[in-house]
Amino acid sequence: MRFSLNVDHIATLRNARGEGQPDPVTAALIAEQAGVDGIVVHLREDRRHINERDVRLLRELLSTKLDLEMAATDEIIKIACDVGPELSTIVPERRQELTTEGGINVIDNIARLKDAIIDLHKFEIEVSLFIEPIIDQIDAAASIDSDYIEIHTGIFANSVSEEEQFDELEKIRIAVKHAKKLGLGVNAGHGLDYNNIKIFREIQGIDEVSIGHSVIARALYTGLKEAVQDMIRLTK
Repeated sequence: MRFSLNVDHIATLRNARGEGQPDPVTAALIAEQAGVDGIVVHLREDRRHINERDVRLLRELLSTKLDLEMAATDEIIKIACDVGPELSTIVPERRQELTTEGGINVIDNIARLKDAIIDLHKFEIEVSLFIEPIIDQIDAAASIDSDYIEIHTGIFANSVSEEEQFDELEKIRIAVKHAKKLGLGVNAGHGLDYNNIKIFREIQGIDEVSIGHSVIARALYTGLKEAVQDMIRLTK
């Protein structure tokens, strides 16, 4: 199971003072040296953390995969096509949210998402749709030629009881199996940390996990290289 690091929170800290440090690009390069399989950034419409300078420098400097999280808007799609990440992960986006709150509703936005996928594929960019572990949503993603889905694991991560956690984990297992039958790649992310990641090694079919907040939080105490390597040991 591959592990990609989301460095958005480095940019959040930088932007809190409106200065140049800490630099998410430098953090990404340190993470690469520590062994991550890829770097994830979310270029939001309001540019609250990652900005275009970050994305373009990452594209120029990274030797691993760049996963650009994005809303399916004309502006961001144009930037993605120009930059050329290996993967674009389309997510829902609201200005008021602190972080992405759930999966995108593929069924209700299927025409727009299909057009976005066509545009990105023209530039040989693979596409992932960030969705809930729901069979109908997976079927819809496959029907418009998405290359991957990324399963939203936030409900599992925030479960307050073992029963709730077990139920959500079973939904994820079923979703992964179904997506694989349809030929989709499967990633997973949101709320994963050093404790709950362990059980995901037992789920056959997850290609990659995207983790950010918990690793960056640990890095404040241990340093980024050690925090990244701790997570790598848990995902392999």
